[in-house]
Amino acid sequence: MALFREPADVSVRPAVPGDEDAVTRIQVSAWRAVHEAALGDGVVDALDTAAMRDRWADAIASPPGPGFAVLVALDGPRIVGFAAVAPGQVLALEVDPDHQRAGHGSRLLSAAVDRLRQGGADEVVTWVLDDDAARERFLSSAGLGPDGTERTLATGVRDVVERRWSALL
Repeated sequence: MALFREPADVSVRPAVPGDEDAVTRIQVSAWRAVHEAALGDGVVDALDTAAMRDRWADAIASPPGPGFAVLVALDGPRIVGFAAVAPGQVLALEVDPDHQRAGHGSRLLSAAVDRLRQGGADEVVTWVLDDDAARERFLSSAGLGPDGTERTLATGVRDVVERRWSALL
């Protein structure tokens, strides 16, 4: 007898008040797993998570304007990833390290691009921290590529470089 397994209950929805705790937790754990070496020793540990949570709560409850949104990826009832968008831009996209490579990032990016299109965008841009090869592969597989623009950010420990990736919609 063959066993039939129900498909996983996975989805993306707009974030709602109360989701800020999960979004903050995911952002910190993803940064720790992926960016800690690039950002510098102690940078992730020094994050003011209460202030981060408050900023996410504000962004979710009172977006700063049209075209701004926070989306969350669900695996069953659990929030396992998030994306934040602004007009024409994916500001953030993170998936809990324990839930990566399960399609959540692709679902989030697709939902984010749909939101950008609804807002009238004809291009999507996002930023990639230097040495994030996994994110570069992910974005490349989705049709984005580096456009030659970069910026330098100060972490308090060292300066880090981000490169802009973009695609026409």
